[in-house]
Amino acid sequence: MSATLKVRALTGPALQAYIAPLARLRIQVFREFPYLYDGDLDYEAHYLETYSRALGALVVVVLDGKAVVGASTALPLIEAEAAFRQPFPTQGLDPAEVFYLGESVLLPAYRGKGLGVRFFQEREAHARALGPYTWAAFCAVNRPADHPRRPPEYRPLDAFWNKRGYTRHRELVAYYRWKDLDDPEESEKPMTFWLKRLRQVG
Repeated sequence: MSATLKVRALTGPALQAYIAPLARLRIQVFREFPYLYDGDLDYEAHYLETYSRALGALVVVVLDGKAVVGASTALPLIEAEAAFRQPFPTQGLDPAEVFYLGESVLLPAYRGKGLGVRFFQEREAHARALGPYTWAAFCAVNRPADHPRRPPEYRPLDAFWNKRGYTRHRELVAYYRWKDLDDPEESEKPMTFWLKRLRQVG
């Protein structure tokens, strides 16, 4: 990693100073496929405020000088929105045993430098330090292979996630609403969870 880059793990009030640049970064990166998010700065700022207040939440920020160029979020699943908790009890999994890895965003020029691996390392270490979580989990939006906005060079991150120890669980699907680019209004999107066991039980 370049000497100009710094990675900071932020919790609680320390996040406040970064909310505005993080909101802008998230909107910029999530416009890309597969999220195609037509974002709103006020919504993003409100969303990030929840991480400054939620017990056990973490935001890993990447700085190039003073510029925020990447970030990754995490918090206990019981602190996450209800839409993300809902699938787990239906499959016999206790949300209190799950540490939820929210989203990772990174500007294109900083990809391929090991920061994606660092995001997972920081968040998993935080989960283990917090307490006896059995699982780390995140979800990814489902888009059809023939989606009209899918770039020809797009490659899904499945192999990267598998290498980090995560497995797709097709039976665990959350539904979340946002407005796609070019769409007149919000629509519901299916998001499939990936899980990694953090500790053995029994």
